[in-house]
Amino acid sequence: MHDTGSFVVRRLAAASREDFERIHSDEHGAGWCRCVAWWVASWDGWGERTSGENAALRAALFDRGEHDGYLLYDGDEPIGWCQVGPRDRWTKLARQMELAPDPTAWAVTCFVVVPAARRHGVATALLREVVRDLPSRGARRVEAFPRVDAALDSDAGELWNGAEAMFRAAGFTRVRDVPPRALYALEL
Repeated sequence: MHDTGSFVVRRLAAASREDFERIHSDEHGAGWCRCVAWWVASWDGWGERTSGENAALRAALFDRGEHDGYLLYDGDEPIGWCQVGPRDRWTKLARQMELAPDPTAWAVTCFVVVPAARRHGVATALLREVVRDLPSRGARRVEAFPRVDAALDSDAGELWNGAEAMFRAAGFTRVRDVPPRALYALEL
């Protein structure tokens, strides 16, 4: 746990499952995906999946001990989420981004910020604390995959991978393009 001013960032754990669910809710416009997009085998049929199917997959991930991210709290209220984990376990991501296996690489794949907290530095604080914590977990490199379309700056729904400018400001370097995304990396 790290204190970042009024925000506190904690690794996802079995005990914080309810907080994860509070962020990934219909109330916040995040009740459908449940941050399982990279856990399914391909994009084929992704749009036809139901929120129930995605919730069941997320429940299975919790049940098998997959605590794949960090939560950001404002006081006791969870207001932000960042999915992070060893990159090679997301085979769809590795395939889409044309990545060679690397057991030391971790991936920052998704952000969810509750609507009332957007544009208050939540994602930036999450990213900063993730980067600070990853070396203690064995990560030597962290990668990110933001969309590279300037029009996205105002569309929070398309910023689920994080904003390109946020990664640059955090010291990430653009490695290459794999449209519609770019691969950014930071050596830790």
